[in-house]
Amino acid sequence: MAEKQHIMIKGVKEGLVFLLDDSCELDLLLDELHYKLEKTHQQLLTGPLVHVHVKLGARQLGDEDKERIRSVIRAQGNLIVQSVESEPAAGSELLQPPPGIQLISGIIRSGQTMEREGDLLLTGDVNPGGTIISTGDIYVMGALRGVAHAGVSGRTDVIIAASLMRPTQLRIADIISRPPEEWMSGDPAMEFAFLNEGTMQMDKISQLYRLRNNPIMLRGV
Repeated sequence: MAEKQHIMIKGVKEGLVFLLDDSCELDLLLDELHYKLEKTHQQLLTGPLVHVHVKLGARQLGDEDKERIRSVIRAQGNLIVQSVESEPAAGSELLQPPPGIQLISGIIRSGQTMEREGDLLLTGDVNPGGTIISTGDIYVMGALRGVAHAGVSGRTDVIIAASLMRPTQLRIADIISRPPEEWMSGDPAMEFAFLNEGTMQMDKISQLYRLRNNPIMLRGV
């Protein structure tokens, strides 16, 4: 296995900081983490106990996936995991999802479909081949690389937002997104898709407040 650069390990006064690339698939990160600790960073496994802080970047993980990371590190006898933390997603303070939104943690993997009534907030990724469906808004606090369908019951005033917008398809009500290469901006800022006069458009999450306060902009066919 060739060493990749999706994980950086830095020494600090308190011990070590593991910086994990938030655009890489979690399973690949875990494989690389195990490889680094076993093969290329064996010097970390000798000597006294070392405290480790794991930084996930913008990636949002549930307790189960955080425990997977802890387990790989804890397998090395002298490494003690002190924290596994994410940074607030860019623009997340502006997101303000509606009261009563359903909060789901985890990863939607290839071949899996998650379907919910109402607005949905997923703290995790939607992998290629995975599908997330909701009658209301969809917020993905992670990477959206699969299919997302909001307003499945016909609502056209809903949105699809993601920290990393790289879907294979977006759909709001009966409107299907243009081919991804036509609208993906490549901007690292959190983005959301919405309908305007029956056409799907994309904007930065910082513009959601303006959109929500001008409901006439949210129109269907």
